[in-house]
Amino acid sequence: MSSQPAAPPLAMTHRQIMEALTGLLAAFFTAILSSTIVANALPTIMSDLHGTQTDFAWVITAALLANAVTTPIWGKLSDLFNKKLLVQLSIVIFVAGSVMAGLSETIPLLLTARVIQGAAMGGLTALAQAIIGTMIPPRDRGKYSGYMGAVMAVGTAGGPLLGGFIVDSPLGWRWTFFVCVPLAVVALILLQITLKIEHVKRPAKIDWLGSILLTSGVSLLLIWVSFAGNPAYYDWVSWESAAMVGGGVVLLALLVLVESKVEQPIIPLKIISERTTALAIIASVAVGIAMFGSTTFLGQYFQVARGATPTEAGLLTLPMIAGNLTGSVVSGLLISRTGKWKGYLIGGSILLIGGLGLAGTMDHTTELWQAGIFTAILGVGLGMLMQNLVLAVQNTVRASDIGSASASVAFFRSVGGAIGVSVLGAVLSSRVSELATQGLAAAGIPVAGGSAGASMDLVDMPAPVREIMRAAYGDATAEVFLISAGVAVIALISVLFIKERPLRRTVDIQPEAEPGAGAEANANAESTTPELASASR
Repeated sequence: MSSQPAAPPLAMTHRQIMEALTGLLAAFFTAILSSTIVANALPTIMSDLHGTQTDFAWVITAALLANAVTTPIWGKLSDLFNKKLLVQLSIVIFVAGSVMAGLSETIPLLLTARVIQGAAMGGLTALAQAIIGTMIPPRDRGKYSGYMGAVMAVGTAGGPLLGGFIVDSPLGWRWTFFVCVPLAVVALILLQITLKIEHVKRPAKIDWLGSILLTSGVSLLLIWVSFAGNPAYYDWVSWESAAMVGGGVVLLALLVLVESKVEQPIIPLKIISERTTALAIIASVAVGIAMFGSTTFLGQYFQVARGATPTEAGLLTLPMIAGNLTGSVVSGLLISRTGKWKGYLIGGSILLIGGLGLAGTMDHTTELWQAGIFTAILGVGLGMLMQNLVLAVQNTVRASDIGSASASVAFFRSVGGAIGVSVLGAVLSSRVSELATQGLAAAGIPVAGGSAGASMDLVDMPAPVREIMRAAYGDATAEVFLISAGVAVIALISVLFIKERPLRRTVDIQPEAEPGAGAEANANAESTTPELASASR
């Protein structure tokens, strides 16, 4: 107890926090950028590597899948080991995956590289949130989470813009992967210089069995949902579907059993079963579908349906960037000022539903300024939801569990994104084929059975056929947004039932004072960081 007086000076000031966040936000930006930069490059990549429509979806899904299944593992590791070393390790893995992707000459090699990138992105996402949670009390965390949300907004929507510019330049599509390498190296150097957090050593036990069950169960279900309904693979109702769904459910059931028994579970059931966390997770799945689905198919809409170049398609997503940036920063600052957060979750959900619903009215003739307004509303909704859902969860858990809790929300958001891209992609493909067949038949153009919607390369098509295909893609995209709007209703219902708790002004949850004693000790503890609090205990 004699060391107690030395603790308060170590509390981090705003300047110290901003210095520490510099490298962290740079790493986070690099991770987000790498996951979205390929969106406008994919048609060119598929043409160069002779990929199929299924390969197109899997270049995105592979990274999301690896991101999803590794996020809770990284989150648990962050509760056990040095967070700074872990985030630096994830950057090194990311650089290796990026170089491999840029050098890929075949689709299988590219998919392998995307898995490596995805695993690293899972680490950067989970660790960035965990580090912020260990440095800043929830009451002050809103504005700093707003900065992270702003970085996510720029990376998510700005990636396609940069990717389109690179593809249209002499550099070529391979530099959509190489460009992230110097950014990652800069982030690594900044982290080494600026991030100074104390690590409290604790007994470390890795739940390897839980990790294997989580990875295999989620992977099996996501692989199933990616290929089900594809004529080249199997139907939604088939023995293959039954085997994969049954196997996935069994593996996840075993995961729940294991997590209830082990001492340090990879996904602590006591955390995710808590009301706020459970409802935030449900909302995060819906947000993931909206976020990844909108960015993936919006760029495709502008390029294929509206004839925009990759660069132009990126520029047309700027309204969504601005909306996301505004929603994230403004809501974060207001939450820190007032301590109230639930209203922003409700408002964000309503704007998300509204933006997706309005986007669901678009077709191949919609004025581009209208599309800009619709996507700006969508962006504001996403900005108000993503980081604030994590904030609501972090406010309910101890500092020692922040990594696992934050990672759980990010995990389910990534799972939602992977499911969304796969299912919505299948819906889009089916609807395009249907509309194209109808359009070609109405024009008196013969169609070889079922092949009308197979190609995204419209450049070499005869002009009448090209216009019919553009119209099919433009009109079919509306259905994707309408489905996403329906899913977003789930997010609204979930946040309505979340109970708002005042944001605490301490980084860690403080124990109740013993009757007649300890009040002064608890008051003193409120000024310490979680590591200091743990050290003093």
